[in-house]
Amino acid sequence: MNIHRRALLRVGAAAGGAFAAPGVVLARNQAVAPPDPTETVRLWPAGAPGGEGVSVVPIVPERSTDPSYRDRYAQYTTDPLMTVVRPARPNGSAMLLIPGGGYRWSVLDKEGFDVARVFAASGTTCFVLRYRLPADGWAAGPDAPLQDVQRAIRLIRSRAAEFDVRPDRVAVLGASAGGHLAGLASARTDAAYASTDSADTASLRPDLTVLLYPVATMTDPYVHAGSRAHLLGAAPSAEAITAYSLEQMDWSGAAPVFLIHAMDDASVPVENSLMLLSSLKAAEVRTEAHLFQEGGHGFGTRLIAGRPADAWPELTRRWAARLDFAL
Repeated sequence: MNIHRRALLRVGAAAGGAFAAPGVVLARNQAVAPPDPTETVRLWPAGAPGGEGVSVVPIVPERSTDPSYRDRYAQYTTDPLMTVVRPARPNGSAMLLIPGGGYRWSVLDKEGFDVARVFAASGTTCFVLRYRLPADGWAAGPDAPLQDVQRAIRLIRSRAAEFDVRPDRVAVLGASAGGHLAGLASARTDAAYASTDSADTASLRPDLTVLLYPVATMTDPYVHAGSRAHLLGAAPSAEAITAYSLEQMDWSGAAPVFLIHAMDDASVPVENSLMLLSSLKAAEVRTEAHLFQEGGHGFGTRLIAGRPADAWPELTRRWAARLDFAL
């Protein structure tokens, strides 16, 4: 089927610039970003809990001026959702992707759709989470994003047949501050919200956890200061710092964990993963860690092409396969 180039550009503009940034004229045969997946699942059809004091207005800015890729972030989210990325041949596994953004926003592409497409290519049904942020006035404060993660895991499990996945094959992959959030969901056994419907009878803990350059500690000197400030406020109490430091949590009985970090990460020091690794080992959690000499922070999959760290998705798959978990 032949599609006129001008018509294609008009469609891209109508979809929010999925094919070309405003004002960009594409050269013949120039690469364009793939279209967004369109299947979404609202987490809270009756409204997210504790929103009486919320007055923010959601925005999704685009930072990329290159038509070959997108780089958006979601800020001031009030109606959290999952975007479903279905594989051509499902392998029965599900992965909830929790992008980073320092708890200031949640990126959509770099650690969301881009990573989802990589794992969907090998058969995993992926769910990219757009979650609420703790400083936006939600009654649950720092637990508001955790409420969204727990609810998402439960929805995936309760609707496993619809998504063609197994309810005992639900993984989470969190990056940067999203790694902190994934860690909270993996370590904590308590529900952060009151039950709302039958989906909330499902287990809220993941069966496998992948942490990509995670924010782990809330303590100095290795804390990512921006994440701590947006999560706990400018002057958090010692009790809050302890309660939200992953390396100080009780990981007994947690699902297996895979850690990936670059040694030259100048934003979230590698000590975050090293401290957490020590705690996981002490708790006898099945854990594997890969530390790359270079890679920096926030590399996702696109920014490390041709560099050693670009092996992390395949390393993750091989590790999961040894645990009888196809990714």
